[in-house]
Amino acid sequence: MPSPDLSRTFIELGLAIVGLAVLARVATRLGFSSIPLYLIAGLAFGKGGLAPLHLSEHFIRIGAEIGVLLLLFMLGLEYSADELGKNLRLALPDGIADFVLNFTPGVAAGMLLGWSALASVLLGGVTWITSSGIVAKVLGDLGGMRNSETPVVLSILVFEDLAMALYLPIVGVLLIGGGKLKMAATVAIAVGVVILVLFVALRYGRRLSRLAAHQSEEVVLLTTFGMVLLVSGLAERFQVSAGIAAFLVGIALSGPMAEETRRLIAPLRDLFAATFFFFFGLEVDPATLPGAIPVALVLGVITGATKLLTGMVAARRRELDRKARVRAGALLLPRGEFSIVIAGLGAGFEPALAPLSAAYVLLLAIFGPFLVRMTK
Repeated sequence: MPSPDLSRTFIELGLAIVGLAVLARVATRLGFSSIPLYLIAGLAFGKGGLAPLHLSEHFIRIGAEIGVLLLLFMLGLEYSADELGKNLRLALPDGIADFVLNFTPGVAAGMLLGWSALASVLLGGVTWITSSGIVAKVLGDLGGMRNSETPVVLSILVFEDLAMALYLPIVGVLLIGGGKLKMAATVAIAVGVVILVLFVALRYGRRLSRLAAHQSEEVVLLTTFGMVLLVSGLAERFQVSAGIAAFLVGIALSGPMAEETRRLIAPLRDLFAATFFFFFGLEVDPATLPGAIPVALVLGVITGATKLLTGMVAARRRELDRKARVRAGALLLPRGEFSIVIAGLGAGFEPALAPLSAAYVLLLAIFGPFLVRMTK
């Protein structure tokens, strides 16, 4: 028989998931993204919330991570290897502009707060990187996968995620006091893994699709789900974004295989994605937010404007209409998983980084989807 502790976990987990279903129903009825409601629910039932749940943190964390992977994998299914290659070639100027416009305010804010150069660089990373997971969810919720601005947004997201393959190893080595040789070796390994995954996805995608294809839905589901986890895990082992690896697995699958996978994986994606956003809110202690909110608001307004400008300029370069330009900028607003990872890396180094990052991310993760809905 289940132990009392296990039964309590099942009950709390069941209540949490049923609650998320109610929130999704409300969001659908009102016609907007469910993400803000999931985040607020996490705040209410997390550390220091109104009614904290004692769920297994390890279990929920794994579910949340799988949610991000499946969101990006499904996003990758929407695009072919040829489309990815074309968009990446066009993305270089946009990616550089994105870095300058959105990394700089974070670094400047850190310096103004009296932080060290390294802590300021970490805050720059928090303000720079858009949440691929939130963008993927918003596009799915609002039916924007094939909008004219979506390839523009995806190219910037892929550029950012690839840039993280350089950024995270460098700051990781700096935080532990590693030398130049160790930093160079770590970065070289990360870049090598990214190139390898890109090469396999672009060169052998069709062969992988034929290999995974089968008349049994069970075989297809297990093969693709296992492939996403395996490739993402191997990438993460070499300090490369697991999310970008999952995205590339989606790119690699093509033809009828992609269509069948999309149908089979969609329910899993929705379940684990809801877990991700709920867990994100659970991890934020509401008591830490009030003191950080004023700075987070100022930083959010500034970098919200710079992200909006980034998307609009990139869309203008592709000669899209004004409405598509605004949507592109609005889609880039949310910060999320990478910002929280960066804040976690530097939490022991600069104590004020974690609450400021949490308040900042929460504000933009809630406001971003609302703005996208308004520009639809």
